Amino acid sequence: MADRKRILLCLAHMSGNEMRYIQEAFDTNWVVPLGPNVNAFEEELSRFAVSRDNPHPAWEGESYPACIAPHESDPDRLWAESIDGMPRRETVALCSGTAAVHLALVALGVEPGDEVMCQSFTFCASSHPVTYQGATPVFVDSEPGTWNMDPVLLDKAINDRIVKTGRKPKAIIVVYLYGMPARIREIMAVAGKYDIPLIEDAAEGLGSRYDGRVCGTFGEYGVLSFNGNKMITTSGGGALFCPDEETKHRIMFYATQAREGYPYYQHEKIGYNYRLSNICAGIGRGQLTVLEEHIARHRHIAAMYGRAFDGSDGILFHAAPDKTFGTNYWLNTVTLDPGLHIRGQEHAYEETVKGAVGGAAGVVDQVSNPHTDCEPGNNVEALRTTLDKAGIESRPVWKPMHLQPVYRHNPAYVNGVSEGIFRRGLCLPSGPLVSDEDVHYIIDTIKSAID
Repeated sequence: MADRKRILLCLAHMSGNEMRYIQEAFDTNWVVPLGPNVNAFEEELSRFAVSRDNPHPAWEGESYPACIAPHESDPDRLWAESIDGMPRRETVALCSGTAAVHLALVALGVEPGDEVMCQSFTFCASSHPVTYQGATPVFVDSEPGTWNMDPVLLDKAINDRIVKTGRKPKAIIVVYLYGMPARIREIMAVAGKYDIPLIEDAAEGLGSRYDGRVCGTFGEYGVLSFNGNKMITTSGGGALFCPDEETKHRIMFYATQAREGYPYYQHEKIGYNYRLSNICAGIGRGQLTVLEEHIARHRHIAAMYGRAFDGSDGILFHAAPDKTFGTNYWLNTVTLDPGLHIRGQEHAYEETVKGAVGGAAGVVDQVSNPHTDCEPGNNVEALRTTLDKAGIESRPVWKPMHLQPVYRHNPAYVNGVSEGIFRRGLCLPSGPLVSDEDVHYIIDTIKSAID
């Protein structure tokens, strides 16, 4: 279908409310990395962090609109009800989720020579900031139910690091991969056993909950991302949940170049230019009014994929283990059985990729060899290219960090789970602009590619 629109992996649709806050910022000349929108955005996120679970509508059949229109929610009234006894989380709005991870490590005093336990199966933004601090990421593999950090393996890894180094790791970073909550209670128990602070990277998990509680509010710090492909977007941005007002103040100090209290610029510590602009925060405030609709849409698409591949011979949809894991289904994924044959897979990897795959932003180095020492199976690559030719963007799942050349010398505790998923997994289009018609087209294209 040459005239068909390109179906994107994930796109946070802009609502109409953004223009209200952006216009206010220009009218009042607040176009810098501080201002009323930044303050209000942080307050709204803090209310969301302790909010009660809001059941999402089913959106069955063809009734869900192809493009989501913003509802008329007043941001001042969003998430007015909080969980009884839930302590308030303070929020700092930042320029990216990566900056949020970095500042959490700074606040925890991570320094050269320290080790930080990191989830291997994820994007590099959770481990790279550890190296910014001169510390060493120690990678821990996943468990098969959620694809997130294995708490049993984490316990064994920490004990082994203490035996080997004589020191306990400085922090633990767990990730909510593709929006799926981790086994956070078990991971918290391990963190508590060794008295190691926990950072939750919920960049992909905005709106996901574990047992009704917002992901990112269990550990010492919680990381959010508002990149252009996330559940909501500020075009680029992130936030950090902090335990209290004093900690928030310290994070903001480091996020604004670490200036001392003098009438001139005095620097006694290294700071960073990490604050979110008032313009971007205005976009975020408008986006928050459609967060619930976006989550509902992602879950609706997940249900369609789940039904389509239920009982399928060779294709398995990755669903939440049970209702305790309230995933937002930010990015829907499937795994292919190695024995499943996709038409044309004998020609997989015959050519190198010329640009970023799956709508990913940024510049890539060109390579001369299409192969690496660990790559998705030929059937996965064949299905990806088949979908691409049909105007459908898809993407392999994250390549585990312990398999990345840049981390080849880092300690890693592996069980084969993440490598197996990487060889078999594929991300499918998910998001508010993916219509039911699109999903049917994607499913039909996948099924027709099976030889």
